[in-house]
Amino acid sequence: MPRSQILLCDPSSITFTDEDRPFFASATTSDALQVASRLLSAGKPVVFPTETVYGLGALALDPGAVSRIFTIKGRPPDNPLIVHVSSLAMLTRILPRDYIISKLCDLLIKRFWPGPLTLLFPCDPTIIPSIVTAGHPTVAIRMPSHPVARALIAVADAPLAAPSANSSGKPSPTRAEHVLHDLGEKIDLILDGGACDVGLESTVIDTLHDDGHVRILRPGGVTVEDIENAIDEGYATEGEKPKVLVHRRDYQDDAIEAAPTTPGMKYRHYSPSVPVTLLFTQTDPPGHARSLPAREFFSSLSNSSGSGVPVQIGLLTPDESALIQIAESTSGIECHHRSLGPVDSPAVAARRLFHGLLSLEQQGVSHILVEEVKEVKEGLAFMNRIRKAAVESFRIHV
Repeated sequence: MPRSQILLCDPSSITFTDEDRPFFASATTSDALQVASRLLSAGKPVVFPTETVYGLGALALDPGAVSRIFTIKGRPPDNPLIVHVSSLAMLTRILPRDYIISKLCDLLIKRFWPGPLTLLFPCDPTIIPSIVTAGHPTVAIRMPSHPVARALIAVADAPLAAPSANSSGKPSPTRAEHVLHDLGEKIDLILDGGACDVGLESTVIDTLHDDGHVRILRPGGVTVEDIENAIDEGYATEGEKPKVLVHRRDYQDDAIEAAPTTPGMKYRHYSPSVPVTLLFTQTDPPGHARSLPAREFFSSLSNSSGSGVPVQIGLLTPDESALIQIAESTSGIECHHRSLGPVDSPAVAARRLFHGLLSLEQQGVSHILVEEVKEVKEGLAFMNRIRKAAVESFRIHV
C-alpha cells in the first residue's frame, strides 16, 4: 500500500471572520484543506494537527466513515470519540433541540473555546451515531483552537469525530512524522501543521450532574487552576460556587471506568513498544513500589543483560535532575537523555512527553525511564498519561 500523502499547511496564514469562516492568505494551505475536505466527503479519514495532538478525523455524522477510524487505529468499539466543531452554530446543529446550555457550561465555553477543553453534552441519537458515543447518552465535544483543525472543519462544513492519530494504546503523535511512522500505510492524507503546542490531549469535563459541580474526567491542556479561576470570576457575585473535582484524585466512579463516556479512562494508554518505568524522586508512589537508591537502581539495569554490551536506556527528566549524571556515570549503561524542560515548567514537560517517548522508541532503546513531575497545572495531565504508560514504578532516592 502506498505511503500517506503529506501536505504542508501554514497555521499563521489562516484567520477567522466574525462569522467563524476561515480566510486563507496562503493558496497552498487553502488547496490542502480542499483536498482533505474532498476525502472526508468521500468517507475517508484524514490526519490533521490540533493544538493538543494530531487527530485522525472523519465525518462524525457518517457511521461508515467513523467505523474506518476504529479499523485504522485498532480501537476497541466501547471507547467513545470526541466530536470537533468549528463554531457555536455547528455545536447547536448537533445538540438536542430542547437542550439549554447551563450557566456553568456557557462560562467554560466562553473562557476556553476554541481551545483544549472537551465538554460532555446530552446526545441526540438521531443526530450523533452510536458508534461515536459507544452507545452512551452523552457526547464529548470540543472546538479546537489550532487554525488548521478549525479551518478544516469549517471547509468541510461538518463536525469531525477525531481521536489521536496513532495505533490504539500508543503515545499520541505531536508531529506529522510520528503519524507517518505509525500509520503511514493506513491513511491517505496527513496535513502537516508543525509541532503541536500543548502536546497532551484535551481536558474532558462533565458538568451534567445535578449537584452542579465540575468533574474532570481526564486532565489535559486546560488546567484545574485555569478552571477554578474561571469559576471564581464567573461566580464572584454569587454565594456558592461549583467545585472542581478530579476523577481518581477527588472522587471515584467505578461505573464510568468500566464503561467510559470519554477517551483515555479505561485502557492502558500512551505506551511505546518498549517498557516504561516511572521513577518517583520526590513523592511516594501509591501501592507497593520498590524503594532503591539511585545508583543501585541504575546498576541493576546495567547488570541485567549479562552480555557485556551496554544497555541502551532512554531517560526523560527535568533539566535539573540528579538522575542524569548518575545514569551517565553508571558502567554498563548507555543513556539517551531527553529533556522535559525546567523543573518549574510543567507545560514544557507536557509538550515534550509524547515526542520524547516516541523518539526514544525509534532510537532503539530497550527501556524508557521517566521521572515524575509535580502534579500542578499541566503536571497533573503529564502524570495521568505516564501512569497509564508505565509498566512499573520505583521510589528512587538520590
